[in-house]
Amino acid sequence: MSSDRRTGPTRVEVALRTAQRVQRSLPRPSAALRAAEFPLRAPTVPGGVEPLPEEPTLGAAYETSWARSPVARLGRMAIQEGAIRPLIRLVADPERRGYDRLVGLEGPAIFAANHLSHIDAGLLLSSLPEPWRRRAFAGAAADYFFDTRIKATLSALALNAVPIDRAKVGRRSATLAAQLIEDGWSMVIFPEGGRSPDGWAQPFRAGAAFLSVRTGVPVVPVHLEGTGRILPKGTSTLVPGPTRVTFGTPLRPSDDEDMRDLATRIEAAVGALADEVAGDWYTARRRAHAGSSPSLSGPDARAWRRAWALGDRRSHRRRRREPWPLRRTG
Repeated sequence: MSSDRRTGPTRVEVALRTAQRVQRSLPRPSAALRAAEFPLRAPTVPGGVEPLPEEPTLGAAYETSWARSPVARLGRMAIQEGAIRPLIRLVADPERRGYDRLVGLEGPAIFAANHLSHIDAGLLLSSLPEPWRRRAFAGAAADYFFDTRIKATLSALALNAVPIDRAKVGRRSATLAAQLIEDGWSMVIFPEGGRSPDGWAQPFRAGAAFLSVRTGVPVVPVHLEGTGRILPKGTSTLVPGPTRVTFGTPLRPSDDEDMRDLATRIEAAVGALADEVAGDWYTARRRAHAGSSPSLSGPDARAWRRAWALGDRRSHRRRRREPWPLRRTG
């Protein structure tokens, strides 16, 4: 005859009692945590359901609106005046000319320059006269300046940079830049889309012209000289040396002009400024009026010949005397 007497708790009962004791010993969550309506962990995706792709937060998708808040603008002014401008003065010793051509220019403008070095953005932003300097942003390559969180944050804070997708025409980048211009911000942009590999300019893209046609604001051509010797493409070593920033006459799109024609005019205007720097003002103006300014992209020749021609321009530039009326103004 079998007996129903139990000699002790089963293993299951022992495990349950142990779990209850552990649970009672744990601290209770706060009332605020118990009342929270959001999940404490990311929800799981049921089996067989394709998860949604994660939204990108870097590159062209990086959000820069915070960099134009009052606090960020105050911090940027401190960075630019306390660090960037002294560094540019020490490393580049800039000579700035052509401010007289901006007399009468009111409202925002698009400052379009040739591109030789990573210091170009800091040099041009620090060379803008008031009131444009305090209310300017830079178009920066999304795949380089916004590829990591640290670089994106520093670029947005120090330069008020916005990401520009140079691999394709990005609607988000173009819309953001146009909105900022329409809100009264001026833009610094390098239409080549990247730094020169040999000191001569690359063909200008239509980004600056597109924004000018869309917003109706003028484009100010700017020529930068000397930055390629300070920090050329492919190196990371600063070699201090003199530079020159020359501002040109603002260009406005005509009623029947499309962005391609305006882009051609912008490139020609920067080329005419380069001719001024290499020669004398009067001769360069005559050539510009006749449409015969030397090509900004240099001779169509082998690499050694292009380097030779660039060296000739530099030697002539050092020998010549500054022409009136574009002598240094600040």
